[in-house]
Amino acid sequence: MDVVYFAWVRERIGVPREQVESEAATVTDLVAELSAREERYAAAFSDLSSLRVALDQELSDFEAPLAGVREVAFFPPMTGG
Repeated sequence: MDVVYFAWVRERIGVPREQVESEAATVTDLVAELSAREERYAAAFSDLSSLRVALDQELSDFEAPLAGVREVAFFPPMTGG
């Protein structure tokens, strides 16, 4: 699946997107796999309350299943104005 990072998440991880092979069942499982890779991922995912996730470009939550998902995007909360 494609994993896409926006704003400060991209800055901490150092890439805007990557192709990830994963056996994760949920977004939380995927975050755990990514965080275990290296420190930059652990830093980016250290506080999930400061992150939002979209699955195939639809806002979702971290307990959502990943079966059939082609793209996971992580980004900070957005404010309007």
